[in-house]
Amino acid sequence: MLEVFAKTDVGKMRSINQDSIFASSHSIGSLANLFIVADGMGGHKAGEVASSEAITYFCGHIQSGDSSYRLPCDEVLDMLTSAAYTANIGVRSKANSSPLYKGMGTTLTACTICEDKCNIVHIGDSRAYQITKDNIFQLTTDHSYVNEMIRMGQITPEQAVNHPRRNVLTKVLGVSPDMLVDGYVFEVLPDSSILLCSDGLYTMLSNDEIKHLINTRPDPATSLITAANARGGADNIAVIVVKCP
Repeated sequence: MLEVFAKTDVGKMRSINQDSIFASSHSIGSLANLFIVADGMGGHKAGEVASSEAITYFCGHIQSGDSSYRLPCDEVLDMLTSAAYTANIGVRSKANSSPLYKGMGTTLTACTICEDKCNIVHIGDSRAYQITKDNIFQLTTDHSYVNEMIRMGQITPEQAVNHPRRNVLTKVLGVSPDMLVDGYVFEVLPDSSILLCSDGLYTMLSNDEIKHLINTRPDPATSLITAANARGGADNIAVIVVKCP
């Protein structure tokens, strides 16, 4: 049985929470479970709208399937991918409905655990990690300007932390009709945890701090957010921790 801890927080520096989450350890549509983090962007309240709408459209697509039918594990990633494209169409439509929403978009990282596999779709710079007792592994790749510079050897990961364009994303959901999402399938290691989070968490805490809190705290989502806020809470914070016994 999965044990789930999910929470989002406005942080210490923002007046509006543009992060949205969805977490269900029970079946939704033909999926056994579903977990989503979305970090919106846009002026006024547009980012808040983008992340919320993305999750609404994503879940709506999943729920449109036959709830009496459990999707085979080798078809889960295709379902998540098609849901992401549905969400992209929905957010773009909303963005075009009012000048207040023009240009809005959102990151989206969603996962389903099916038997011993973690299926992930991802766009933007929210992240998925797998945490064991001894290690923490980043499962997703950031779609960001500084990550492209790191990949090409132009800057180091340490330089990226304070780079003036560290918040510039190269891909988001809801902006382009030609959006492409990343899809991953990973083995779920025994007694591990899956973490989905927005950048408001991992820019405030080190990997070792994240691993320690997830492995030692009874409510790791609350503990992670408390620790990130104690470091300054420079952004909204979204956290979903799924413990896989």
